[in-house]
Amino acid sequence: MLAIQIEKNRFLMDSTNGSIPPMKLRNRSTVTILGVQIDRITIENAVDTIEEMIKYQNKHLIVPVNPEMIMTAQHNPEFLRAINNASLALPDGIGVIWASRLYGTPIETRITGVDTVQSVAQHAAKHGYRIFFLGAAEGIADQAAQKLQRQYPGLTIAGTYAGSPRPEEEQDICQKINDARPHILFIAYGAPKQELWITRNFHKLHVPVAMCVGGTFDFIAGEVTRAPRWVQSIGCEWLYRLANEPRRWRRMIALPRFTVAVIVNALSRSVGDHR
Repeated sequence: MLAIQIEKNRFLMDSTNGSIPPMKLRNRSTVTILGVQIDRITIENAVDTIEEMIKYQNKHLIVPVNPEMIMTAQHNPEFLRAINNASLALPDGIGVIWASRLYGTPIETRITGVDTVQSVAQHAAKHGYRIFFLGAAEGIADQAAQKLQRQYPGLTIAGTYAGSPRPEEEQDICQKINDARPHILFIAYGAPKQELWITRNFHKLHVPVAMCVGGTFDFIAGEVTRAPRWVQSIGCEWLYRLANEPRRWRRMIALPRFTVAVIVNALSRSVGDHR
């Protein structure tokens, strides 16, 4: 796949919603799944692209996308718009990989939030980039940041703060982030709250790159155990997590709904192509 390149000219603010600026990434290869645009990219290219984003100091949003999020976007126009306005929508979930292959535009591999945060942290430690951790339960972001600092010596943590996505806290949170002067902001409020939060507030922030990371801090901090590598490799990490967190069963209902919706959509495309 071609490496994505960043336009060097400054971006203008999007006048349609006053928040996320229009994103201009060249050589971007994507697949659209149920109206959601997802990048066909490797984690190595994603990390290289993030470095370019920081280098040119333009505002960029990165969103890992899984099947549950795609189904939520079907009835949440603001959430759908936030994902599709992102600079990168990373393929997070074996269902996304399966759907891309069914559509004939295969994505090589899934890119999870945990893997991306760890890769970005490693890269940031080498190049002196500052990272801010926002969200998760009280103390979790701090634990995750400290663990990454031990794992990647030299990593600079600009700040950590739990806060909440409530509108009344937005001004104070944005001020804390701007005072910390990070190059990268990780937001862990869970979808769709985190995507809607950054959509409302990106224009207030002086941060080149913001990435929504969901439950990533919990995994890195060790609060939630990730599936063994062999379970991940066969695409059953979701089943492992369900077994360890049965309360998630209601959320998992989105998976069969996603499967049916993708098959129906693929069939309708096929019929349309043969008319």
